[in-house]
Amino acid sequence: MNRFVRWARTHPLALDATLALGVLLCMVAGSFVDPHGPEGTYAWGARTPNVLSLVLMLLGAAALVFRRRAPLCVLAATSAVSVVELVTGDPRAPVVMSAVVALFTVAATTDRPTTWRVGLASMAVLTGVAMFAGPLPWYSQENLAIFAWTGMAAAAGDAVRSRRAFVTAIRERAERAERTREEEARRRVAEERLRIARDLHDVVAHHIALVNVQAGVAAHVMDRRPDQAKEALGHVREASRSALNELRATVGLLRQTGDPEAPTEPAPGLERLDDLVDTFRHAGLPVEVARVKDAPALPAAVDLAAFRVVQEALTNVQKHAGSDARAEVSVVRVGPNVEITVLDNGPGATAAYGDHPRDPEEPEANGGHGLLGMRERVTALGGALTAGPRYGGGFRVHAILPTKARTSGTDPAEGANTSEDATI
Repeated sequence: MNRFVRWARTHPLALDATLALGVLLCMVAGSFVDPHGPEGTYAWGARTPNVLSLVLMLLGAAALVFRRRAPLCVLAATSAVSVVELVTGDPRAPVVMSAVVALFTVAATTDRPTTWRVGLASMAVLTGVAMFAGPLPWYSQENLAIFAWTGMAAAAGDAVRSRRAFVTAIRERAERAERTREEEARRRVAEERLRIARDLHDVVAHHIALVNVQAGVAAHVMDRRPDQAKEALGHVREASRSALNELRATVGLLRQTGDPEAPTEPAPGLERLDDLVDTFRHAGLPVEVARVKDAPALPAAVDLAAFRVVQEALTNVQKHAGSDARAEVSVVRVGPNVEITVLDNGPGATAAYGDHPRDPEEPEANGGHGLLGMRERVTALGGALTAGPRYGGGFRVHAILPTKARTSGTDPAEGANTSEDATI
């Protein structure tokens, strides 16, 4: 059966020709049957069709070969030969069978209004001609059969069309749902990759910058002041240990089911700001911090974003603002928002901050991603970030984070805080 269905779909004209041949055989066979046989039975061979009836049956069946290409024209042709047979045929041959098949095709391939109009017109014409212009009495069962068969053909064709439309709609809905699921999965994967990339960048850029500075100090004073070199190497060891711990925590998010348990240390936040600032101070960067002590905890996503903004901004000051640079960090509550500001007295607009150029409109001019990553973090929470040169020299990074932040995706850090409405 499946093979036949595939063949029928690929050879519609051959299928219609086979159907036309079957209808022709049925019409010819029916023309030899007398419905008014003895004792109300059908008598086979009691009558024979004339030549005109055979020609009309052949024309009606031939028209059905083209029923898919021009259904309305085929219906008109088969109705015409049926009308001729209804008026002249005595005994009558069942040429109207071709019109019934053509009416079914019209109903199955067009819309419902067309089916109603064409179906009623065909029923009225064929039944009216048979009743009032044919050789049989108007109340004969043959005339009533024409009315019934044309009505059933229109109804059956409309049902087939509705079924096809329903199946097509279900298939399209399923395909659309599948595409939506795939797009949503790709979107979530892309968001997670961006989030992990930002975390890795922040961790590596911060700690490697500190390691580089302290290693340079150790190499410079190794011969003359070994005690200071030893202290610098201790800072290198601490910075590298912190980098490894944070990398382990970030990569742990990529573990699969059944892997060893991922680290349970909470994501860093502003409660670790003092430790972060101390690492820069040990590296030779004077940093002043202004913030409210003992403030209520922020939502986890906001707390992490604030920490990363300060970390990245201070890392860029350490790397690019010069050996005499100083930095100022402020964390203040302004209405429903938390504002993070990092200032430095570096060269300002005369030089570029590797990861974010001094021109804030070209964040990737030198291939860096620091400013871009900060801006992505802040905007994902519904905030805003500006970065640019200060008047008179230096650079300024300013982030505004809403305390009731919206997030564009699921962040694992969100599970570290149970109060989404906490404010500073």
